[in-house]
Amino acid sequence: MKVARSNATVPDQQGMTSTQIPAIAIQDLCKSFGKFQAVDHLTLTVQQGEVFGLLGPNGSGKTTTINMISGLTVPTSGSVKVLGYDVRHNAREVRQILGAVPQETALYEELSAWANMDFHADLFGIPVREKKQRINDMLAIVQLTDRKNSRVSDFSGGMKRRLALGRALLHDPKLVYLDEPTLGIDVQARRAIWDYILKLRSQGKTVLITTNYLEEAQALCDRLAIIDHGKLIAVDTPDHLKQSYGGSVVELETAHVISAIDKIQALEGIKEVKQENAHLTITTQGTGNVVPHIINIVSQESEIRAITIREPELDEIFLRLTGTALRD
Repeated sequence: MKVARSNATVPDQQGMTSTQIPAIAIQDLCKSFGKFQAVDHLTLTVQQGEVFGLLGPNGSGKTTTINMISGLTVPTSGSVKVLGYDVRHNAREVRQILGAVPQETALYEELSAWANMDFHADLFGIPVREKKQRINDMLAIVQLTDRKNSRVSDFSGGMKRRLALGRALLHDPKLVYLDEPTLGIDVQARRAIWDYILKLRSQGKTVLITTNYLEEAQALCDRLAIIDHGKLIAVDTPDHLKQSYGGSVVELETAHVISAIDKIQALEGIKEVKQENAHLTITTQGTGNVVPHIINIVSQESEIRAITIREPELDEIFLRLTGTALRD
């Protein structure tokens, strides 16, 4: 599924101007639980106005990192700043500029959609004179106006997800955190949420996403950070990650099994060669010059019946970097 994306460029970590405060600035962050090091000297910057994805296998430290960004967990050492506010010392200010949609939406299921929004408005001190209009506007945005008086327990998973998103945005936060935003919902609801996330970016808001759907990360995120065992493994745009760590993939079907695997592996620009029966999968660092050499070696032993060249999938890069699949 393809989602249209903005052509606007986002500065990299070293490209921040002196006048721009990062949305999130993590510096040498550590968190230990006894002898277990959940987050290990993590340094990471998220710029304002980008959709940033945080990926990692189970136990990688991403949930602990998010909890420290949200002020729910106190770091063992290091610092976290959200739009210039130190989370440890300015928790109240951080709560006002952060809108969170956790994986468990934590809605009051026996109450109506309106009552859920009304409670949240009071919790965040939205003025009474503005509250009704804000709730109506947000319910319209998440397409729940006609169900505003319905009990949330009667909602589908996608409707609950949209209501949770509307609730999180009611106080107009500058930073929105979404934990698995489309987990367990249908394709149509997923597309609606994707479109709205991109709309948030167009409004200048910063969106931090954790997701196990690599298609989602590819479609939405300006940049991705991959963490494993509490350490930052890589951070870049999805396309650059694929170029830097994957290279193109050449697949060949031959008439029979060939023996010249070592010759292919010895070619400059070859990262990996796998053979399964008469099928070869070759990962390269650039197909421009190496493909003719591959064809020459293979054709000396066997007829080539089919050849395809494709870009690597993001899950292949994730597996290469962490040694594990993101989703089992």
